[in-house]
Amino acid sequence: MKTFALLFLGFLPFAIFAQPKDGMRAIGFTLLNPDEEMVSLSDYEGKVVLIDFWASWCKPCRKENPNIVEAYEKYRKSNFINGKGFVILSVSLDRDKEAWVKAIEKDNLKWDGHVWDKSKDVTRKYNVRSIPHSFLIDGNGKIVAQGDDLRGIGLHVEIEKLIK
Repeated sequence: MKTFALLFLGFLPFAIFAQPKDGMRAIGFTLLNPDEEMVSLSDYEGKVVLIDFWASWCKPCRKENPNIVEAYEKYRKSNFINGKGFVILSVSLDRDKEAWVKAIEKDNLKWDGHVWDKSKDVTRKYNVRSIPHSFLIDGNGKIVAQGDDLRGIGLHVEIEKLIK
């Protein structure tokens, strides 16, 4: 019986925080940016938002960054069906602030939306188990795509579905 209880408790975090599904409203959060200012998902209300979970030490994340930069440049001023512009909210899982800030500069991540999930609370709420992992949010705050669908050309395909 003790073994069953321990197994059950081991899976409890995954039961509590099920990954948000497409069509669901994005889970709100507020985190600090590199300048120690609070940034909230709600600050981007009415825009198409890519929430990108990543870290400076994650090689697949760094490899995907040029594609995300390209998408930002290409779509940031686009006219969307239900959103006014495209923004990126990069959520860092870094342990070291200096490494995170250096990676932002080195990878030329030009957007303002950089936040640090130092406690991993937001990562748990979104049930992100591996990185890179992204969520595409429409102008109504609903998740329209996530995960592997948002890597490489798939990111561009999913964003273009939302353009007028």
